[in-house]
Amino acid sequence: MEMSKRVEAVLELIRKQTPLTLKQEKYCNYACVERFLKAKGDNVKRAAKQLRACLCWRESIGIEHLVADEFSAELTDGLAYVAGHDNEFRPVMIFRMKQEYHKFHSQKMFTRLLVFTMEVAVSTMPKYVQQFVMLFDASFYRSASAFMNFLLAALKITGEYYPGRLHKALIIDPPSLFPYLWKGVGAFVELSALTTVASSLDIEDDDESAESRGIRGKPGSCSSSRFAFTVSHHVDSLKPWYLSLSDTSAPSLPPPPHRTPQASFLRSPAGMLLFRRGERSRCRESLLAYWKLYRRPYDERVYRSKMRPPLIVKRRHLSLSQRF
Repeated sequence: MEMSKRVEAVLELIRKQTPLTLKQEKYCNYACVERFLKAKGDNVKRAAKQLRACLCWRESIGIEHLVADEFSAELTDGLAYVAGHDNEFRPVMIFRMKQEYHKFHSQKMFTRLLVFTMEVAVSTMPKYVQQFVMLFDASFYRSASAFMNFLLAALKITGEYYPGRLHKALIIDPPSLFPYLWKGVGAFVELSALTTVASSLDIEDDDESAESRGIRGKPGSCSSSRFAFTVSHHVDSLKPWYLSLSDTSAPSLPPPPHRTPQASFLRSPAGMLLFRRGERSRCRESLLAYWKLYRRPYDERVYRSKMRPPLIVKRRHLSLSQRF
């Protein structure tokens, strides 16, 4: 059976159960149904069942009512946002969730934030692009199990309700025990083949060694007769800059001392045994492709400018049960 006939068969099965609304008809376009079919091995009945479940889920969570004002605090802190697009124009999402966030927010609130971010990413896709990239900054987590719960929830929602959308997921600087847990749990995760664990220290050390050998100059620095503006690799990645009012005509000062590297399981002897050299090299190359977006400082105004209606329209009515 040709793909076009399979798509029509899926839509016919769904319409037999319940008539689709105008918004649901718009959502169930050819590309959408095709993604569900590919996720289910071109099985029409299974694809129709998953698509119907997805439509019910979107209605229950109130996706049509998701707007930026609901996540003002999260947008201010840059906990989840679309950083930009890769070389293939796929939107790249960055999640810098903190472990304490889950203590003060319900699972439903976290789900709404995750879905809102993915909806923003989808709205920024060019017509010929259907996938996105997810970067999970795990450096704010101390507990490997806590981060595992957050990651599994995110991948489950992505796999079930956004099939075929994920191009790659990168887990950056996870807690020390996470790789052990992931080796055991990843085999049962649908999107594990698209998920990679990486360490930012590998790339940072390469940058520092290149500078020490004099291969390249000091990136991101400029100076005038009155002040100097320098972008440093040795400070907070969210604000990698500092302003110096020192006299630039004076002899240059010695470089600031290197920061103490964070403990990384991937760099430990146990990590070396768990991840072979070839695998660690592939992880490094995967992160290197998104390194500039990952290190780019977060700007709330730039992120809000990427949003399209109805994500930036004020809510008319939203019940408490839908929000929490």
